[in-house]
Amino acid sequence: MRTAGMWLACLAMGWAASARAQVDVDRYLQPDTYDQIRISPTGAYYAATVELPDRTVLWISRRADGKVTAKATAGPHSAVADFRWVGDQRVIIAWARKDGPLEKPVATGELFGLNADGSGARKLVGNLDPSVQGDFVVLLNDSSLQFAELIDTLPRDAEHVLVAISSYSINPITRVARMDVNSGRLTTVASAPLRRARFAADAEGVVRLAEGEVKGNFSQLLYRADDKAAWRTLNDERTSGHAERPVGFSADGRTAFLEVEQAAGPDAIVAFDTATGQRTEVLRDQRVDPDHILYSGSDYVPVGAAFMSDPPRTAFFDVNSRDAVVQRSLEAAFPGQSVTITSRTADGQLVLFAVSSDRNPGDFYLYDRKTKAAVGVFSRRLWLDPAQMAATRGVELQARDGVVLHGYLTLPKGAGTGLPMVVLPHGGPFGIADSPGFDEEVQLLADAGYAVLRVNFRGSGNYGRAFESLGARQWGARMQDDVTDATRWAIAQKIADPQRICIYGASYGGYAAMMGMAREPDLYRCGVGYVGVYDLPMMYRDDAAKGADLETWFRDWVGDPDTLAAVSPTQLAARIKHPVLLAAGGQDTRAPIEHSRRMERALEAAGNAPETLYFPTEGHGFYTEEHRRAFYVKLLDFLSRNIGGAKAK
Repeated sequence: MRTAGMWLACLAMGWAASARAQVDVDRYLQPDTYDQIRISPTGAYYAATVELPDRTVLWISRRADGKVTAKATAGPHSAVADFRWVGDQRVIIAWARKDGPLEKPVATGELFGLNADGSGARKLVGNLDPSVQGDFVVLLNDSSLQFAELIDTLPRDAEHVLVAISSYSINPITRVARMDVNSGRLTTVASAPLRRARFAADAEGVVRLAEGEVKGNFSQLLYRADDKAAWRTLNDERTSGHAERPVGFSADGRTAFLEVEQAAGPDAIVAFDTATGQRTEVLRDQRVDPDHILYSGSDYVPVGAAFMSDPPRTAFFDVNSRDAVVQRSLEAAFPGQSVTITSRTADGQLVLFAVSSDRNPGDFYLYDRKTKAAVGVFSRRLWLDPAQMAATRGVELQARDGVVLHGYLTLPKGAGTGLPMVVLPHGGPFGIADSPGFDEEVQLLADAGYAVLRVNFRGSGNYGRAFESLGARQWGARMQDDVTDATRWAIAQKIADPQRICIYGASYGGYAAMMGMAREPDLYRCGVGYVGVYDLPMMYRDDAAKGADLETWFRDWVGDPDTLAAVSPTQLAARIKHPVLLAAGGQDTRAPIEHSRRMERALEAAGNAPETLYFPTEGHGFYTEEHRRAFYVKLLDFLSRNIGGAKAK
């Protein structure tokens, strides 16, 4: 028998579901018209990446009339890891493979050259068999295959670039070679006794910093005065307790800039005087790590950093430098938005920059330093009106043990209090962080009437080594508590209706969603796991089979094998009381579909059979437009039936 309170609650839920029009999911699923764009050194051309449903295309167009003069693609599931103008006419492309939209692109080590007029198209480095499927970087162990990564375009040498060369192996040793951009001929110029090494060269193109791994997955940073000198150790994580990474050199080569982890708080940018050995902190945010380094227009000289704070900001070593003055003038013209300079002409007169925000996916402008005028040239998603998007704000709260957590809250336009809410834990989980930037999935959920809460639980990146380390071996424990505490914070703030909260995540977020349902059966009214991992013993066996280093990482960060069953959702299905939706792809190598099938069977055995959506041809996330649409239509329908809100058209 229904009580009056139950009747009123049903009326309220029905009103919430019917008050909003159906959501047009297609406009959120439509890919960006353009992703990354860079202007050529002469200003005559643009090079841009364009996302297609199953691959990324790089095209080159004339700035004068917009005519496309050249195109390049590496085939299905290809992505562009990087591309750079070399000289006035040539573009070097580094290819990557992406088996699903949630999968971080994995560089294939192939470099391709292309002239602006379409001539000179040539693979410069790479002989990877295109039929290889899956996690090929881990599975291949063939020293005859070369893996190349572009590290410096050598602005003073239009015919060569510096590339890092390694073999396809579990623990590759890397060397640096000078590559002819037309023929692909390689001449070795440096090597270092490190695995998976990264290098930095000075303005003269001399490689003088190397950072990589030694046994036990520890970081080591090496320095040398010139190409004739022996390497010496600047930092060894085994003794210092922290990692240091090369950022670059000053124009005169005397100062090396390093990103240095701290015992507490975020990373700092440190200037290392190579003559005296003196170290000076030059930039550090009180809350967040440097998100990316800002370089001067003519070379690879670091001049500052961008920080993914709230709001995002930039900072410079010299606040009166030309780079700082230009950045500040552009930011003043677009208040409340992030301004990112993507490229400049060689003479520095034309500056191409992107403007974006929580409500704007990105517009590109060309600034003329002579006329001091900026004109719009491209837009990522012209069909989305920023004024109609939901705003996102940063939030700060304390976990139950006093750890300070940061996250982001997005509310539907015109929303009040007591809203249906979706808690959205991110994937990864380690080193990954939610940001305040535009997120089409968050916007879609807000359009359907949901408050969306994202929290950077311990273990997330962007808040320093100590915060990330707090997540070690805390799967299903304190990491999960952070998500719970953020949810209860939203209830206490009267943002969320405690009877209408769902938890939804992908990859690790799918794991967190199922663990949230199991650990807090009365807090979440439904849960959605998308390409998640749910059986940690199986995950350990799969990862350990790929090598000792990955097994060591797993033990250090996830947990000992004999503790994993206790924090596996497949073992806790009987605790889950409310509806579950599982979605997965049959070709997923990161979170194999067997995880979802085991979760499904466990829930069925507990008398709570889940709804499912499986596509055998998809990977880590759904690629095809048809499958992506099917997932979001089902997601909105599932949420609507359980906590109210709009369905898809």
